[in-house]
Amino acid sequence: MGFQIGFKDIVDIFLVAILLYQTFKLLKRTGAVNIFIGILAFIICWFLVSYVFKMELLGGIFDRVVSVGAFALIVLFQDEIRRFFLRIGSKRRGSIFRIFKRFFGNNSNEKEKTDFVLVQIVLACRNLAKSSTGGLIVLTRENSLDFYAHSGEQINATINSRLIENIFFKNSPLHDGALIVSDRKLKAAACILPISKNQSIPKRMGLRHRAALGITEHSDAIAIIISEETGHISWAINGQLTVNVKPEQLEHFLSEELAH
Repeated sequence: MGFQIGFKDIVDIFLVAILLYQTFKLLKRTGAVNIFIGILAFIICWFLVSYVFKMELLGGIFDRVVSVGAFALIVLFQDEIRRFFLRIGSKRRGSIFRIFKRFFGNNSNEKEKTDFVLVQIVLACRNLAKSSTGGLIVLTRENSLDFYAHSGEQINATINSRLIENIFFKNSPLHDGALIVSDRKLKAAACILPISKNQSIPKRMGLRHRAALGITEHSDAIAIIISEETGHISWAINGQLTVNVKPEQLEHFLSEELAH
């Protein structure tokens, strides 16, 4: 009896390929791609031993390992699984929120307020970069960052470029840690963020860059980094880092991202 492939099988294979590719991309950002490849190799060996060569003893051992493998995977990839569902939830919630704003919100007024915030943040970043003053600014989007905000000093101040610069002034008691922006307010300063475990981050990157990647791996936030060593401006989003950008590029990027 010949093996026939129908349209449903083609769709099935296509969807599995997409799922594997997206999983590979997600794990590649976090440095866990080697573990993923190892698991994939184990599954292939298990299939060959149990179903192709039908080795009963070795196949039985593989079957026992596979039977508890789901629990092991949950423990091993708990951060990645959390991040995966967080991304799905953020996109769906964001889409509903944008539709609501489109029909019931005052778009022109909202845009003016957002533009003012962006101008103040970009101006602060420009001045911090000129003076090679280190800084880390995190912009909240759909996911709440209250847990991280509570680790720092509560400010709840109107966004102003001078205030941002003063916070990151080298002798300021608030210059260490991150400044979290939420609801067009400077919510908290000197906040402690999770550090990325991504092994592919260049060693020249300091704690600010690793913290920026960490918070964007755990949420949909945008992080802006000003390097104290080079004065370069960088941004992080979705666990990916873009380095050495100009203030004009930063403004364009933020306008595009925060407009959605």
